[in-house]
Amino acid sequence: MSQINVFHEFIRYAEQEHLPIEGVAIADGDRVIEEHRFTPSLARNIYSHTKSYAVTGIGVAVEEGLLSLDDRLVDAFPEYVPDDAQPELGRITLRHLLTMSSGFNHPYLMNEDRRAGTGAPDYMAYMLTRRVEREPGSEFCYSSADSDLAGRMLEQATGERLGEYLFRTVFSKLDQGFPMWEADPQGHHIAGGGIHMTLTDMLKLGQVYLNGGVWHGRRIIGEEWVRMASSKQIDIPVTNIWTCGYGFQFWMSPYPGAYRADGAYGQITTVLPDQGLVVAVQCPETGDFDNVVRPALHEHLLLPLCV
Repeated sequence: MSQINVFHEFIRYAEQEHLPIEGVAIADGDRVIEEHRFTPSLARNIYSHTKSYAVTGIGVAVEEGLLSLDDRLVDAFPEYVPDDAQPELGRITLRHLLTMSSGFNHPYLMNEDRRAGTGAPDYMAYMLTRRVEREPGSEFCYSSADSDLAGRMLEQATGERLGEYLFRTVFSKLDQGFPMWEADPQGHHIAGGGIHMTLTDMLKLGQVYLNGGVWHGRRIIGEEWVRMASSKQIDIPVTNIWTCGYGFQFWMSPYPGAYRADGAYGQITTVLPDQGLVVAVQCPETGDFDNVVRPALHEHLLLPLCV
């Protein structure tokens, strides 16, 4: 069955089963092949899909020599280091933050925490007084705080706010304008979440990575960074077929060479390198994505595309 036919069969299945999906699209490296809308096309919160955009900007800064994966968090923010800081705090590097292995071992500053005011008004002061419970680099623990700290390291190294830097190096080059983006109480954009994008804007990052870092002939990020970010850097606890490894702010996916940018409630861009495809979906907060939509995407769209 052709790729288009697989896509159309999935749309029929989704409509028949009344799947809670706002929109789904497939693309190659240059164009959107087809998009289907179940609701009007509007920019929406893509939650942790944001992390994959932020890490792309961090990759640019690394390539410019402004950051290194071995840079230490405490060296970027010595004024925040407590007098009685644990030795482990001094061993947290940018690499550990990008692989969710800081050692804090707790999902800090997740969306619900930020809504509740946890850590306000100064997220940096809050995080550098948390206990480091594991040796940095030794264990995966998914936490938006790790992403936020990495974003703050980028700001410190570049002298620009995260949003400014991403606009200059990524958004403007992808014709995405300046998206609405959640900021912390001090005005720092949240590297762990909160960008708002339409489906077809969101999936552009997948096209860049599918192309080895290039967008319509223009280099956005280096091929080596694409390789590192999109390949498994750390093992993670296996709870289902989707927990098969983590790169630099990208999740590995259960198809040959595949990986994804993954936001809460089903804001996902999956890159299928062997098929030369990007598959993206956006879903409502009210749907049961993990138990209803994700299995349907696997069985009726992603797996058939890989056959």
